[in-house]
Amino acid sequence: MNIGSYNSLKVVKRVAFGLYLDGEEAGEILLPNRYVPADAQIDDYLDVFIYTDGDDRLIATTDKPLAVVGDIVPMHVKAVGSYGAFLEWGIMKDLFLPFSEQTADVNEGDTVVVGLYLDNKTNRVVATMRWGRMLDKTMTPDFAEGDEVEVMVAGKTELGYRVLINNAFVGLIYQNEVFKPLRMGDKMPAYIHRMRADGKIDVRLNKAGYAAIEGESARLLKLLQESGGYLPTTDKSPAETIYEVCGMSKKTYKKAVGELYKKRLILLKDNGIVLVKK
Repeated sequence: MNIGSYNSLKVVKRVAFGLYLDGEEAGEILLPNRYVPADAQIDDYLDVFIYTDGDDRLIATTDKPLAVVGDIVPMHVKAVGSYGAFLEWGIMKDLFLPFSEQTADVNEGDTVVVGLYLDNKTNRVVATMRWGRMLDKTMTPDFAEGDEVEVMVAGKTELGYRVLINNAFVGLIYQNEVFKPLRMGDKMPAYIHRMRADGKIDVRLNKAGYAAIEGESARLLKLLQESGGYLPTTDKSPAETIYEVCGMSKKTYKKAVGELYKKRLILLKDNGIVLVKK
């Protein structure tokens, strides 16, 4: 039987407040009435999730939690207490994130990326923001520059954003290469930029053509991405309109548009500029 995971357990007893399931060496485990299937019978096997309640008793539920032991996922902070934070788990019990397992300030209403592990001393499932230690260190990344991967934004550093690559490796997106708002838990395609000699992996959100854009052109590109891929300005727009929309002079705007257009990153329309879909 695995605490913090799904188990198929046999019904051995019916009582007024639920069913008892055979937890083998862990003893009988209660499935409260609110979770009992209407057609459940003695000797049936039920697929249940096992966790410990506030009194450290094993409890079964047919509800589906947002994550099980071994998962690395974004979760919502429901409250912060004296010893840590409590995360919404999708079941009646909240998931505990101790202060000792936090790598940044955590406040009510935040979204944090955590890994779930079983504390063998208490048999409690606990969350940790130090999820990197949960990755399989025997796996060697086999990426080449330009490879497309899936990343999840999982942390913020002074250099940029830590990301989980393909649910298996840690990567970094540098702040100066971020051209759209990123939130914890966001998942998106990305591209391998560099495999470092020290084993670290640099990632970019866009293909190399985007990475080559710098200065005001990069700022205009970021504005386009944040505006859904369209800006209602052209080289014939009044300077005042261009400054109001783009925050730059008309001369600077025209130069930035020219660079993006030459790199085939935008289309020029009569009523504005449009980001080319990749």
